[in-house]
Amino acid sequence: MERKLIYVDHAATTYIKPEVLGAMQPYLTELFGNPSSIYYLGRESKKAIDEARSQTAYFLGAHPQEIYFTGSGTEADNWAIKGVAYANRKKGKHIITSAIEHHAVLEPVEFLRKEGFEVTYLPVDENGLINPAELEKAIRPDTTLVSIMYANNEIGTIQPIKELAEIARKKGVIFHTDAVQAIGNISVNVKDLGIDLLSMSAHKFYGPKGIGCLYVRKGVKLDGFMHGGAQERKKRAGTENVSGIVGMAAALKMAYENLDEYNEHLKKLSKRLIEKVFDRIPYVRLNGDRDNRLPGNVNFSFEFIEGESLLLMLDMKGIQASSGSACTSGSLDPSHVLLAIGLPHEIAHGSLRITFGEKNTEEEVDYIVDCIEETVEKLRQMSPLYEDFIRKNKS
Repeated sequence: MERKLIYVDHAATTYIKPEVLGAMQPYLTELFGNPSSIYYLGRESKKAIDEARSQTAYFLGAHPQEIYFTGSGTEADNWAIKGVAYANRKKGKHIITSAIEHHAVLEPVEFLRKEGFEVTYLPVDENGLINPAELEKAIRPDTTLVSIMYANNEIGTIQPIKELAEIARKKGVIFHTDAVQAIGNISVNVKDLGIDLLSMSAHKFYGPKGIGCLYVRKGVKLDGFMHGGAQERKKRAGTENVSGIVGMAAALKMAYENLDEYNEHLKKLSKRLIEKVFDRIPYVRLNGDRDNRLPGNVNFSFEFIEGESLLLMLDMKGIQASSGSACTSGSLDPSHVLLAIGLPHEIAHGSLRITFGEKNTEEEVDYIVDCIEETVEKLRQMSPLYEDFIRKNKS
């Protein structure tokens, strides 16, 4: 009997759409030339990169010369943070970020802290939102960079990026946003937002893995990231991933052209899931801002259970979900994001993140709710904490 599989972990990665794969295919086979070569195959590869750069810039509201291709969103984050910090260290060595950033931001910042930079971590409220007044208060004369993620990968909360960027700009501070979760899910225009740098990754919006992008506003002082060649205007050496670049541009085009319809589909699924879970399962909370969140992101915390056990039992029923970031899935520690919004350890451990995609259906949502209800009840029956709680409430 064929195993039923329902994939609801699109925040971790998506599949490549057939149209995207089709756009990539020629540059994996016939048009395989090195873009730095001057003969026909090289020129065709270079032309494809130039077209993809222009297309990527168009959908982001940028200029083609402001687009730099990277190997991933993580690389783009590292380059933005380290590149700005090193290029502007004579001005100052103070960096501001938030307590709920992805590790692709937190770890480069911690690396710089060990090298003598100072770091301020902005707190968030119970919904995961940053208070713009806190950013304004944290900026100092020696602050050179503010890095705030656009939308959180675990709880889906969308930050007031335009307002935060405006505060940084007024203070003369460079503003970077990790938009890996936002791009492809909501409309993002770098000029409208007034940001200086933006990171993105193709595999979050039905493009290939191993390709990302860093937008760098013209005039921003940024050190190069890799040395050894003249690629990416001498800022990021290495033979370009032509097929990946073409695939990312194709995926981005499809994402923007279908964004409203896609969002409505995701919102409908999320609303159905949230309402049914709250109607049928007690002692549960929705993490993140209820309204100001990514349309397909739903993060629950179930009291009296372990999230890892819940995930494994759901997997046995064919449901592929997560407890948070795929980059920390091997950690036994509770999510730093859930702790930052004020959850105690025991509740943070019982989290479940479901992130929908274009192929998910209402019927799948109903099956997921049935499985969650059954599994949570089973796990609670084995929990001494739940047993004590019930006994105390009865007495």
